Amino acid sequence: MRKNIYLIILSYVLVSCYTYQVKKPTDPAAENQNNSRRNVESAVDMQMKNAGAQSQNMNAQSPAPVNVQQKLAPNKNVKIDVDGKSYKVIVDRWESDSLVAHPVHNPKRVLKFHKNQINADKIAEKRFSQPIADIITVAAYTGIGVAIYYLLQ
Repeated sequence: MRKNIYLIILSYVLVSCYTYQVKKPTDPAAENQNNSRRNVESAVDMQMKNAGAQSQNMNAQSPAPVNVQQKLAPNKNVKIDVDGKSYKVIVDRWESDSLVAHPVHNPKRVLKFHKNQINADKIAEKRFSQPIADIITVAAYTGIGVAIYYLLQ
């Protein structure tokens, strides 16, 4: 009986609803296609006005390069890839071109990385995952139901 309790406690400790997810940039071309579909439904004169405004917007909108310093704001919990090795860190501050951070479970240790060492495409933020939370909830309710069933028999 004691082994089962320890197993249950251990499984709840190891399961987390938070995952590290890479934020995908929005595609301006897809947004412009959605805007053009809406414009088709409007009147002809409105289309001409919108087409002129859209051409100016398309020229003004160019895909901006990924800025590592904006992605890694202070007090963010992120997973970064530095020279082929991944780190789960909490960002402390930026000192000119160097990131000062500490590992998630070790606030006394200080890590410093230059912004050119950090792979900007693999910066993953810690976010709440609704599907995992739903699975945990269903499993908990099932476990409670099974426990009540065995207690009543």
